[in-house]
Amino acid sequence: MASLFQKKKTPENPLLKELHATRLELETAYSIFENAVDPDLVSSSIYRINSVQERYQFLLKQIKKTEALLQSS
Repeated sequence: MASLFQKKKTPENPLLKELHATRLELETAYSIFENAVDPDLVSSSIYRINSVQERYQFLLKQIKKTEALLQSS
């Protein structure tokens, strides 16, 4: 009877999971940047933000490619 109320698990796209994790990492990087006082930490934070933004853009492109391939099939 309990199985009637269990939520069905739908397979999630691993790229979407990675995109979500990257977005959280970007928020963290911005927070670190906003709180950095030392010039070296500011520079490091900027580097990290740029790096995570690049990964985020890459993942978006991959997701769009995947969706386009699935739609054309």
